[in-house]
Amino acid sequence: MSSPRYEQASLTLAGTVAMGTGVMIGAGIFALTGQVAELAGPWFPAAFVLAAVISGFSAYSYIRVSSTFPSAGGIGMILHKAYGDTTLTGWAALLMALSMVINESLVARTFGTYLVQPFDVGEDSLLVPGLGVALIAAAFAVNVAGNQLIDRVSKVTAIVKVGGILLFAGAALWASGWSAAAASGADAGAAGPGGVLAGVALAILAFKGFTTITNSGGEVIDPHRNVGRAIVISLAVCLVVYLAVVAALRASLPLDQLVAAKDFALAEAARPALGSLGVWFTVAIAVIATASGILASIFAVSRMLAMLSDMRLMPHRHLGLPGTIQTHTLIYTVVIAAALTVLFDLSRIASLGAILYLTMDLTVHIGVLRHLREEVDARTWVLLTAIGLDVVVLATFLVMKTSTDPAIVTIGLVGMGLVFLGERVFLTRLRDSPRWTEPTKGDT
Repeated sequence: MSSPRYEQASLTLAGTVAMGTGVMIGAGIFALTGQVAELAGPWFPAAFVLAAVISGFSAYSYIRVSSTFPSAGGIGMILHKAYGDTTLTGWAALLMALSMVINESLVARTFGTYLVQPFDVGEDSLLVPGLGVALIAAAFAVNVAGNQLIDRVSKVTAIVKVGGILLFAGAALWASGWSAAAASGADAGAAGPGGVLAGVALAILAFKGFTTITNSGGEVIDPHRNVGRAIVISLAVCLVVYLAVVAALRASLPLDQLVAAKDFALAEAARPALGSLGVWFTVAIAVIATASGILASIFAVSRMLAMLSDMRLMPHRHLGLPGTIQTHTLIYTVVIAAALTVLFDLSRIASLGAILYLTMDLTVHIGVLRHLREEVDARTWVLLTAIGLDVVVLATFLVMKTSTDPAIVTIGLVGMGLVFLGERVFLTRLRDSPRWTEPTKGDT
């Protein structure tokens, strides 16, 4: 079996930040703003702020471990350091990989939803998932071309989309007379604490792209310094961008209209504020943002899966495919993402991603607290805070979704159980094999 090949010191600090923000902004702004507003009601801006705070505490574990042990395996490496060659390591790492693939389908579906907005095409049209699948295929081709192209594309698209989104926000606020009253009118309704926390669970997905940086730690220049710096910068940039867009949405649309257009909220907000040209401009920025988000996410998850295969924590079959393990995991990633893009709508994709990600995140924090705290010089109170926040948000989200969409909760919980069972069977059979030897630690 071919070992995965990583291009060390091939990603600059700027390129790494661009990759992280590429994943976050691609999903967070265009796919999740309306979804969060539906749950949190008029408090949806606060949901994004709370999500940023929780993500900041969450990032602490990843920064401490990744800065001490930079690895192309990222989260797989963190879990391996904490739990060793166990079923729990493989299970949690695969949950992260699956949540990233789910994020890709979320962004791909958003790409199709926005791209059809200027035309007389309903959002239920088969063209929406079709365009999403086409985007995934294009991102695969760019990833095959190598890291240097990814680095250059990420930098350019990050500048264009951040500047474009801020321009949209400023123009929308200017057109509304710099008022933020539209979304807080009589039709806004009221969301209780449960709704706000459920909105926070989805909003966290808008910030979780920082984990993409940890998955590329072994390929970042001067990773002991730059992994942590890139994560902090990415979170700060995204929070500024998100708050600007939230202010623009509040100024442009009443809450009921925002919720009704939850899958294409920014395009809808551009209509009253900026007219048809504004819609076209917003669609163009959405296309750039979602395309770059897919590009960066596929880059990261394929590296993570290749590392898990190299660590013998997940099965791998060549299936007659040419190339290295990295190429194969790229193929697996895009095939699964394409299938999810076709099978699920945006709300269910986002809900499933939140359940898997928060579960994995909890596992990471507990592992760092119990097994790595002293080795990576992590503060106990920060880790306990991160664990407590995750527990509250995940529990609230599960309770709310159980009452409104029990099927997606069932799919999530059963899916996690099947992944755990499959991992247990795989590792048991592997270790019972006469060819079994302890894996070398290397950079894992």
